[in-house]
Amino acid sequence: MAPPDHAFPGLPQPSKPPSVKGFDEETAALAPQDQAEGAWTAIEAAPELGLYGYFTSAVSATAVASTTGIAVSHAATDATVLAIAASERESGYAEATSWRAGELDPAEVAREAVEKARRTRDAEEVEPGTFRAVLEPYAFAELLWYFAATSLGALALLEGRSYFSGRLGEPLFHPSFSLADDGLDPAGFPRPFDFEGVPKQRLALVEEGVARDVVWDRRTGKRGGHDSTGHALPPAAQAAGPLPLNLSVAPGERSVEELAQAVGEGIHVTRLHYLGVVDPREGIITGMTRDGTFRIEDGRVTAPLLNLRFTTSFPALVERLLGLGREVKLTNLSDFYDERMPHAALVPAIATEALTIDGPGSSPGL
Repeated sequence: MAPPDHAFPGLPQPSKPPSVKGFDEETAALAPQDQAEGAWTAIEAAPELGLYGYFTSAVSATAVASTTGIAVSHAATDATVLAIAASERESGYAEATSWRAGELDPAEVAREAVEKARRTRDAEEVEPGTFRAVLEPYAFAELLWYFAATSLGALALLEGRSYFSGRLGEPLFHPSFSLADDGLDPAGFPRPFDFEGVPKQRLALVEEGVARDVVWDRRTGKRGGHDSTGHALPPAAQAAGPLPLNLSVAPGERSVEELAQAVGEGIHVTRLHYLGVVDPREGIITGMTRDGTFRIEDGRVTAPLLNLRFTTSFPALVERLLGLGREVKLTNLSDFYDERMPHAALVPAIATEALTIDGPGSSPGL
């Protein structure tokens, strides 16, 4: 018999969840042969380079029932195509994700990766320092997720590990930066309720640079005197506390080219790799750039650079914004290991004054 769990908040009372989209019959019907054909379409579009990656799709079903009367279920679909085009001296990256497989164009993803790879030959070094930079959505979403996973959950807040601990209500970021977790948005991977059966909602985390809230489940809510915001994870993952799985950053007004013009002299980053959190309390993250890092000179993306090691403060990165892109991209954050629980971030490209580079790494390519 398990010992008494005094932190258990009790089972929630039933509440009707909102109606959401997120299930597509065409995607649900995809067989392994269809997935292989999607991958082959990408491969055929990149005959001049080796193409590495995947085409994956699935149906995920969630049901919650309790003795208090909760009885809810939801089925969702997801599909992702990822491509790395590479040779010994060059590499480029692209991806696309959606709950509708029909929205994905594997050939276009492959062509984007090839175009990026072709520009990475003869990469140059750059001296360590803090640079102005443009981060594409792939790169920005990855940084945002590592920050969110360590700072935007209530357990980290209550334990004093979060950057938001003791700072809620304060202006921490640039006024143009607003961040929400929106489990109802059909542009992401919507779901109507969490794993405790609590209805999802749109939750403002940052409004015009001001830290407003973190995400809560019933257990942390009992401890912190806060209602659940509908962010409980599956039982096997609840030791980590609630997490935001539907992050959405409000876009700005600039094209990627205009972001480079705002930078003037700096670095353009396609994506990141091998990230780690150095200091969660201060939001410091380290990692490598990969598959498309370039100089920005006179407001234009120019020469390729080696992959670069960075250690940077996410709060400083966002506090010192130079601009946000006007187009947002749904960027996959799922690793597709173990139980399938697709999640992604809807983000624009950004320009910032504060990307700190520690030094060079390897050359692009295999």
